[in-house]
Amino acid sequence: MIKKILIVLLVALVIIQFIRPAKNNKGNKDFAITTKYDMPNNVKVVFDKACADCHSNNTNYPWYTNIQPLGYWINNHVKEGKKEINFDEFTNKKIGLQHHKLKEAIEQIEKDEMPLPSYTIIHKDAKLTKEEKDLLINWFQNIVSNMEAIYPKDSLQLKKRTKEESEK
Repeated sequence: MIKKILIVLLVALVIIQFIRPAKNNKGNKDFAITTKYDMPNNVKVVFDKACADCHSNNTNYPWYTNIQPLGYWINNHVKEGKKEINFDEFTNKKIGLQHHKLKEAIEQIEKDEMPLPSYTIIHKDAKLTKEEKDLLINWFQNIVSNMEAIYPKDSLQLKKRTKEESEK
């Protein structure tokens, strides 16, 4: 009985190697944060190594993502990351949401919640030093300050959704 179960599991494991999730390589940067806010090269280096894989339209996939179900798990992380904030779709969002998401990003970096520990285990270079954290936080904070100087305060507030809107 156990032998049959192992054979079924092995066959299933082989079959899922041929069914792969779509790669996150759209390349579209029409609404990227960098279309509106200049990103200095030193920030770009840190951003690319610690943020871009999960929070942009262009993920750099290592070889092990070709092994399923690991590829599905990683693909789910990328989808969740893009759902939270996609820096390649950033300027296509309402200014209040942009403001809110940048403040969240600052807070998560300060609390060492980003990049995720599960990401930095494998991507050792993505573990941010204090200087790199400060660099990202300062860049995000400059954008937030710029927004606060340009836009009316009420436009930077997220509107509370009614119960009916939340259920849709």
